[in-house]
Amino acid sequence: MGSEAMVPEWASEPCIMGIDEAGRGPVLGPMVGEDEFGYMLADILKESNVNNQGMRFDPGARTALAFVTLRSDGEREFMFYRNPSADMLLQEDELDLDLIRKAKIFHYGSISLITEPCKSAHIAAAKAAKDAGVFLSYDPNLRLPLWPSADSAREGILSIWETADIIKISEEEISFLTNGENPYDDAVVRKLFHPNLKLLLVTEGSEGCIYYTKEFSGRVKGMKVDAVDTTGAGDAFVAGILSQLATDLSLLHKEEQLRDSLKFANACGALTVTERGAIPALPTKETVLNALLEPVL
Repeated sequence: MGSEAMVPEWASEPCIMGIDEAGRGPVLGPMVGEDEFGYMLADILKESNVNNQGMRFDPGARTALAFVTLRSDGEREFMFYRNPSADMLLQEDELDLDLIRKAKIFHYGSISLITEPCKSAHIAAAKAAKDAGVFLSYDPNLRLPLWPSADSAREGILSIWETADIIKISEEEISFLTNGENPYDDAVVRKLFHPNLKLLLVTEGSEGCIYYTKEFSGRVKGMKVDAVDTTGAGDAFVAGILSQLATDLSLLHKEEQLRDSLKFANACGALTVTERGAIPALPTKETVLNALLEPVL
């Protein structure tokens, strides 16, 4: 089966750390256990100069763990230890809403929608951000084994679809959300573009990404690399584009500048897969910019 690596990861941390590599805002409200893994994650954020003041520690529950098994081609299989873990127990009254309202971009996934009370906390946090004019970014990050059923996953993911300003999805997720329709059919993808959406991004792995706005659409080729471990590639890609948008949201209306930002995001994802681990493999901004300057062979 190839080499294996079991690494405890907090699901959103690679993306959060990638955004903060460019100095963008604090971690907003994740719950970890008051245990060795929770403190380890907090320390990793602090050591990486990420503001972790929004983190919460639950003395009565453990930090969620995801064990990642690597195949010989660098692709992954996941095994999760939760039920219940601290993140599932986050309550609305534990949110730092003032911190959330000060954010420029609020990024989230769908796993926090699976169970209560975390689901209500997630919805309340997103509403507080939206009402404050914060830009909402959504990566469904489908992890089907965590949901009670495929139907509940589809319903849950789509339940907050129309609140997001930017959505990043994969080809696999397009097929899943459209009940098996062709993810390579442009008309199928456009069904997922809701009226208030500013940017829809479809990642294609090593091939790059496709972008859709109300004004234009297109494809940006990926950077060719030798993949060692694909863990964290999607998070690095999202971190790359969000770090650019955090600097200038007007990129959404300027196609050439948006394409340049997506080249940067593609490079973030590509460089991440050249090393093992999601967090250790995250490239710095300087590394990405240098890679983009190298001639294509």
